[in-house]
Amino acid sequence: MFSPDDELFMRHALVLAAKGRGRTSPNPMVGAVVVRGGSIVSEGYHARAGEPHAEVVALQNAAGAASGADLFVTLEPCCHHGLTPPCTDRIIQAGIRRVVIPTLDPNPLVSGGGVQTLREAEIIVERGLLSEEAASLNEAFTKFITCRTPFVVLKAAVSLDGKIATRTGDARWISGEQSRKHVHELRDQVDAIIAGIGTIRRDNPRLTTRLPEGGRDPIRVIVDGLGPLPLDAQVFQAGAASRTWVAVAADAPAERIETLLGRGLTVLEAGGFHGRICLEHLLKHLGEREIASVMIEGGEGIFTSAVEEGIVDKFLLFVAPLLVGGKTAPSLLAGAGVEEIGQALRLSRLRIEQLGDDLLIEGYRSRREGTC
Repeated sequence: MFSPDDELFMRHALVLAAKGRGRTSPNPMVGAVVVRGGSIVSEGYHARAGEPHAEVVALQNAAGAASGADLFVTLEPCCHHGLTPPCTDRIIQAGIRRVVIPTLDPNPLVSGGGVQTLREAEIIVERGLLSEEAASLNEAFTKFITCRTPFVVLKAAVSLDGKIATRTGDARWISGEQSRKHVHELRDQVDAIIAGIGTIRRDNPRLTTRLPEGGRDPIRVIVDGLGPLPLDAQVFQAGAASRTWVAVAADAPAERIETLLGRGLTVLEAGGFHGRICLEHLLKHLGEREIASVMIEGGEGIFTSAVEEGIVDKFLLFVAPLLVGGKTAPSLLAGAGVEEIGQALRLSRLRIEQLGDDLLIEGYRSRREGTC
């Protein structure tokens, strides 16, 4: 059904779409190319939420050359009014002959409607080309738009024996330089980071994006466990405070909340009691604030709660060639654990990459289709 040239054009559109990574949320990343006579005559991508969609940019660049041409776009064109007009209207007006897409838009306001609108205008619509690649590109958007909660990545640096720190709490540096640079690239791509107050006390991290070419700092969400509150920590300082939110349990003392608000911090009541919040409740709050993706960065208590509550979608484990040892040294997961191997969480869709001396193991939690 699709020619080798069709695949080349769609791959190029996917490369364009990825240029919007970390900038389009809560919208999807989308790329588009206009093809006429077997050659690309124009292209475009969605650069930022609120700015023109990929199809509109590509068609504007094509001008009159779009009439009778083919349009390759990495997601079904929208057919509803949002911050911008429907892309289907612009495609019809431009006189496009054929539209090729990998998948339908998971947004219930669009799904299938864009294809129907185009076909009613007698435009040929073909779908299914590089669908897996396109779905992977927008995995966070799909989770957010269908479940209204963020896509959750658990990121951790571990030794070969599964330790995230020594028995004294020293964790700098388990991972190598290349791994740490990659973490900053990941921060540039997600909307928020979740970390526990214990990690803030122990490591005093900035949790910012520090790349040579600059970057975008995610929102920092600190889970307050009612331990000593280190208000002199870097994430609570002036300037950082406006981008720092604190999640507290339902029974958090009023004076503690007043202290946090007085520092200019956003406070989220996330259910739970006795200083332990409900992460699922927190995710719903974040979704309401259009946070489409989060990365959990520690520590052991947050990692354990996230796995036990079943909120993690994707695991990124940076495994260093170190043996730490120590019964009291914190591991990736604590808690009671499972009783039988058959009950263990098994990851799927594994990918392994070498970063310097470290191995990055990527895996997904298996979910039944249609569940959140």
